[in-house]
Amino acid sequence: MSLDGALNTRLFGTDGIRGVANSEPMTPETALRVGRALTAVFQDRPGQHRIVIGTDTRVSGYMLEAALASGVCSTGGEALLVGTMPTPGIAFLARSLRADAGVVISASHNPFQDNGIKIFSGDGFKLPDAVEDEIAELVLSHTLDDERPTAESIGKAVRIDDALDRYQGFVKSAFPRQLTLDGMKVVIDCANGAAYTIAPAVLAALGAEVIPIGTAPNGKNINLDCGALYPQRVQRLVREHGAQVGITLDGDADRVILVDESGAIVDGDAMLAIAAQEHLQKGTLPHRTIVATVMSNLGLEMALRQMDGRLVRTPVGDRCVVEEMLRGGYRIGGEQSGHIIFLDVNTTGDGLVTFLSLLAILIQRQQPLSELRQLVRRYPQTLINVRVRERQDLRTIAPVSQVIQHVTDKLGENGRLLVRYSGTEPLLRVMVEGEDESLVRAYGEEVADAVRTHLGAGEAA
Repeated sequence: MSLDGALNTRLFGTDGIRGVANSEPMTPETALRVGRALTAVFQDRPGQHRIVIGTDTRVSGYMLEAALASGVCSTGGEALLVGTMPTPGIAFLARSLRADAGVVISASHNPFQDNGIKIFSGDGFKLPDAVEDEIAELVLSHTLDDERPTAESIGKAVRIDDALDRYQGFVKSAFPRQLTLDGMKVVIDCANGAAYTIAPAVLAALGAEVIPIGTAPNGKNINLDCGALYPQRVQRLVREHGAQVGITLDGDADRVILVDESGAIVDGDAMLAIAAQEHLQKGTLPHRTIVATVMSNLGLEMALRQMDGRLVRTPVGDRCVVEEMLRGGYRIGGEQSGHIIFLDVNTTGDGLVTFLSLLAILIQRQQPLSELRQLVRRYPQTLINVRVRERQDLRTIAPVSQVIQHVTDKLGENGRLLVRYSGTEPLLRVMVEGEDESLVRAYGEEVADAVRTHLGAGEAA
């Protein structure tokens, strides 16, 4: 299948370009064109254009890194290769190295056979749609194929050997200098991903007793029954070792889920509430507002009201959260899934910055995580992923739209129904939230069954 036949009208999804490695669009040919296009969009700026490139631990990362770097160099740019690096580390390095852009080759929480390309601008923020569209147009149109610098105009690739050390020093700055983690026992699962060396090292450097797992990547085991999507092993180890905290990162370390000392999960909603309370009490939360997505539990909204705070909701996606934070002058936001943005520290979700910020609060408050997580009384919520054969406007499928309207009416003001397509996978996500757990489950299955019947492509994911 040709590139143009394999892609829809937008090369970029909700979080960059993503797909099965070595199949369109995640082929070395397309990666090369992306590298050339990315460099070309900055041609109106003086000087040589510098593009930071990093990867997670997938075996396909080597192939795509070489292709991207070739594209940058063939357009006269300089590729700054930093090797294995968490996604938020690329955002930081794009700023600190004064690059035009930063690229991370990662499919985040997806299995190893997938890969992706996520791009940050030189200021560390994800690219706006207009710039992504400009890059996509250059990639799909092949207009750069005949524009090839020669001789001294060809670019070069440079490996930045101290990149991980630079990021480690930056991350540690999120932890107050007057505090230490002395006496704290921490279990951490690095998902065999990009933070497999740096995350345990940061904790140990700050004084913690570290029990690390998911730190033996082989190119194929990233996110495999480990990390933020599979916290069960960390839950067990926290109880077995008497640890105060468990930490689970995803493959590119831009999100984190915590585990308290009893082994209970502490998700993004609870972390946002803990951070909000701390900053509200200190008077350091601008507009007394936290930003979260439509997926955050009603319990977070109620907790903020009790603190005389406010929740602003956005569509799903950490980029949507960051855009709203910038528009409104807000400084803390995130997703239930564990993408937490402390905009005073980094420009994107950063799992390491997040867990260090939360550990600092635990120490300052002298309270266990099991107590602090009680700030959010979760409303019963169910999330069902239905694999679909194609994306259709659900309003045009009468049996599905009728069920959606019926459930919405039944929930009334004391619940929520959210039905949306995944931005990265052929899935329709059905989320129902309300006061009665059994009804929430039943309503969720009612909507999911209608979707399976009329649009489904196999078992629920």
